[in-house]
Amino acid sequence: MRTRPTLSWTPTEDLPPGTTEPQPVADALRSGGVLVLSGAGISTESGIPDYRGEGGSLSRHTPMTYQEFTASAHARRRYWARSHLGWRTFGRARPNAGHRAVAAFGRHGLLSGVITQNVDGLHQAAGSEGVVELHGSLGRVVCLSCGAFTSRRDVARRLEEANAGFEPVAAGLNPDGDADLTDEQVGDFSVVPCSRCGGVLKPDVVFFGESVPPPRVEHCRDLVDAAESLLVLGSSLTVMSGLRFVRQAARAGKPVLIVNRDPTRGDRHAVTRVALPLGTALAEVAGRLGVPVDGHGAGPTPRP
Repeated sequence: MRTRPTLSWTPTEDLPPGTTEPQPVADALRSGGVLVLSGAGISTESGIPDYRGEGGSLSRHTPMTYQEFTASAHARRRYWARSHLGWRTFGRARPNAGHRAVAAFGRHGLLSGVITQNVDGLHQAAGSEGVVELHGSLGRVVCLSCGAFTSRRDVARRLEEANAGFEPVAAGLNPDGDADLTDEQVGDFSVVPCSRCGGVLKPDVVFFGESVPPPRVEHCRDLVDAAESLLVLGSSLTVMSGLRFVRQAARAGKPVLIVNRDPTRGDRHAVTRVALPLGTALAEVAGRLGVPVDGHGAGPTPRP
């Protein structure tokens, strides 16, 4: 199944209103077996903007599609220039209170698993284990010809060497690590090939229009089946890659709880939507459960 390149979503029905009372989330966690599904909204407090919230990057930026990236050398040059610059900021992002709360819930045995739509690695940096990266990770690079994987740190070093003096000032950063640059700023940026076969390199992330690997999807479906409830954190659920798990849980009669300030495409399937910032809501929930949220993982995100 392909990730639909859906860039916006407008409610076509009356949705249940959000609440500022997080007690239902605390109750679900107290019962255990909660599967977390997180989106870009959980990382905004770490300085990484989301796509569709207030000030979201889609208001100024259309993400690269897989089809455009593979079809055009010019598009690849533009992508890698913007992504290379964005990586410098992206790589300095640190887990926030929301990430640390999720890690603390996991350490206390309240979670059955964590699925994230994010590619920033901040859940793992906060201490969460066994995180399923639905859309991959910016920390890895894959060759589209030979399939070899390389660390992003190694590719970044090669790009630095090939583009000495590349220091443009970006207008903004996007959730996929892509910085906003004009074509003039991209200039004649040099893209490096696979060091093994000379093929085209691509970050190991699922672009818009690209397929999420079927085994990964099935693993996530198994996690939904095994969970007692599904807790969505910071996702508008606009794209089907995340919404399908909400629908699966709802069909199975499992409670779906959402923490997101704005309405989501999954609200009609949820028993509640808590309209609070993630850090505020999860810190409050942790306090009610007596779960300490310490600074574990508060250092720089580890990069391969």
